Amino acid sequence: MLMSTIANRYAHQLLKARAAGTMLQPLTATGKISVDDAYDIAKCIMEHRIAQGDVLIGRKIGFSNRKVWPLHEEIGPVSETIWAPLFESGVEFAMDNVALHSLKKAQQPRIEPEIVFKLARTPGANISIEEMADCLEWMAHGFEVVVSPYPDWHFEAADAIAAFGLHRTLIVGEPKLLSSQTRRNLAQVLGCATVSVSCSDKGGTALRAAGFGSDVLDSPLHALWNLHQQLQNQSIFAPLQAGELIATGSWTDPLPVKRGEIWSSAFSQISLSGLNLSFS
Repeated sequence: MLMSTIANRYAHQLLKARAAGTMLQPLTATGKISVDDAYDIAKCIMEHRIAQGDVLIGRKIGFSNRKVWPLHEEIGPVSETIWAPLFESGVEFAMDNVALHSLKKAQQPRIEPEIVFKLARTPGANISIEEMADCLEWMAHGFEVVVSPYPDWHFEAADAIAAFGLHRTLIVGEPKLLSSQTRRNLAQVLGCATVSVSCSDKGGTALRAAGFGSDVLDSPLHALWNLHQQLQNQSIFAPLQAGELIATGSWTDPLPVKRGEIWSSAFSQISLSGLNLSFS
């Protein structure tokens, strides 16, 4: 466990880099930082943001796509999920599933297509997947804009945890209320679904990636259930609560984005609207 003064020092370095849009060397390159240490740093950042008036409204899950893990072997081992707090200032709702986002001071921005859940009630400590589904109010498609303060996106899992979970902004599409029948089959339905992501610019429109819900720990519902179990072993953080938004992780590898591009998504095997996101 890091001394509180060291954890605070790292936290302020990361906050300063985020505000200025500047780069840092990975924390693991300058000292021995464990995953537990990184969560201590993340808690310092969380407490600082709350003290500054930001409102905690949920969590984001990272590295939940198993197919992406081998792609990161050259920058550090990835073999488990991470999570980070979601704040009101980092969540935007897309009217009519159309949104505009400024990349000003964004550190090497990329985009990830995800499923977002809202919890209607607080999950019990030892619930099943089916019981987790019964805790949900709605789901929506989301684009998460992720950033890295570490040059060339080279980091280890602990670095990502400390750096806001690499989160910048979550763009949430139109919520779809979940009926009892839908919740009953939700894991299977999402596991069978696919998403395609395209990008338009002055050169035209091109398909950039496609992903499967089953790659996200078998389904986004499984990713949520996994987060719930993980939090049972992290006493420094509160467990999941009713009302929280949960971004469950990318269905594709993070895709680089730049100003002037328009990104769009479309689903198959599931009745969920895609998003159109423009970058300025």
